Amino acid sequence: MALVGANVGVAKLLAAALPIPMIACLRCLLACLLLWPLARLREGRVRVAGGVLRNLALQALFGTALYNAGLLAGLRLTTALEGGLVLATLPAVVALGSALWLRERLAPRQWLAAALAAGGMGAITLARLGDAGGAGSALGNALIFAGVCGEAAYVLLAKRIAGRVPVITASFWMQAWSALMLLPFCLPRLGAVAALGDPALAGLLAFHSLTASVLCLLLWYAGLQRVPAGVAGVFTGFLPATAALTAVLLLGERVTPVHGIGFALTGASLLLATWPRRAAQ
Repeated sequence: MALVGANVGVAKLLAAALPIPMIACLRCLLACLLLWPLARLREGRVRVAGGVLRNLALQALFGTALYNAGLLAGLRLTTALEGGLVLATLPAVVALGSALWLRERLAPRQWLAAALAAGGMGAITLARLGDAGGAGSALGNALIFAGVCGEAAYVLLAKRIAGRVPVITASFWMQAWSALMLLPFCLPRLGAVAALGDPALAGLLAFHSLTASVLCLLLWYAGLQRVPAGVAGVFTGFLPATAALTAVLLLGERVTPVHGIGFALTGASLLLATWPRRAAQ
């Protein structure tokens, strides 16, 4: 979760230098180069059913293509600090999606978490609408929130095939589908790849790909083998925290009282949405 948050600032730097489809496509291709041998080594040959492959294609469309397009396009307009705060609404959006799409019954605290997340988004958005000269952007925040909705759709789609395909194999197919979907949008701007001749930019892209698409996944699922999912969920709080730290230390962004309100509301939302339930006596 700390690496996911740090990648918000990294993505902002990449979005300023490369076309958005190219960043996402190259990220997926680099991830595939590592995930393919890793899947064969850890999980062996896995035959994936056609229905599961179609589901993984939809996960790639929403969780990789839409998420990255929204995140990267939004970060061109808004700050990494506010981008991290918007991303922190993900657990609440997933909970609402589960209620509306999967017809799952939500506990009262999950409805309260959704309300707090909406309050955090509303505070930032209203501040931006009234501050045309500020560093943030209501449109940029809205684009990132569209990416959050894509990631939430990915999570809900993943529930449909849970346990039917190993994690690393599923991740490989997702990244492969994503690269195929993004490739047509990269070809018209292929000349922009020359910018990767800058070692610093190439290093950022490699870091972004190998952490966000590979290492974060492996760390998360390795952790889930040792602690309950509810406990793991609490650690999503590190996402906005490290996004803010990266934005301030790496990008020189400034924390304002509005951000403080946003942190308080989204932080409370995260804790309510993910705090482990008390075991029945």
